[in-house]
Amino acid sequence: MTNRHLSIDYIEYASLEEMEPADRELVLAALEAKKGSYSPYSKFQVGAALRLEDGMIIKGANQENIAYPSGLCAERTAMFYAGANYPEKAFDTLAVIASDHGVICESPATPCGACRQVMAEYQKKFKRPLKIILAGSKRIYKFSKTEDLLPFIFDSLKV
Repeated sequence: MTNRHLSIDYIEYASLEEMEPADRELVLAALEAKKGSYSPYSKFQVGAALRLEDGMIIKGANQENIAYPSGLCAERTAMFYAGANYPEKAFDTLAVIASDHGVICESPATPCGACRQVMAEYQKKFKRPLKIILAGSKRIYKFSKTEDLLPFIFDSLKV
């Protein structure tokens, strides 16, 4: 038996003003994207903004459906749009922000497991880390790669 330890490093900001301009711009784009949320059932609105390697920003918002599993998260909405329309452009950074009943969440909302796995797939496809910013009204987290959110990525199928 071997006892192992896992740790991650991330940056925590208290406000947008502490962030680099490019990261601040991406969080503000995610906030703007949140306006496209269709969330009549949960009232939990999520916006995502994905910066591609060339600086282009793609926005996504969560989309609910009365047939519950038919909806889609904001993160995957943005990533799948980018993957379908710009398949050769690598992903650089993904920013996410959420509100509950119209009020920005104090703590950052974290992506679901499915979104984390999709992040990992694109990170693997482009052979470069995908940075992730999770924003809340009281704190903002920045991670340097998907493994920081999903340490045991499913990748047993080699592509």
